[in-house]
Amino acid sequence: MRVQFTLRCETCKNENYIYTKNKQTQPSRVEVKKYCSACNKHTMHKEKK
Repeated sequence: MRVQFTLRCETCKNENYIYTKNKQTQPSRVEVKKYCSACNKHTMHKEKK
């Protein structure tokens, strides 16, 4: 069972990426370091509520 969610930049709060994950194997929220085009650098992105 895969679920779609949005990743949000922690610095500027822009929603940049849409990901999917398996809720059974990864029940916690995802944190990934990704490129933010608004900040123009790599920042931490967290799963949006």
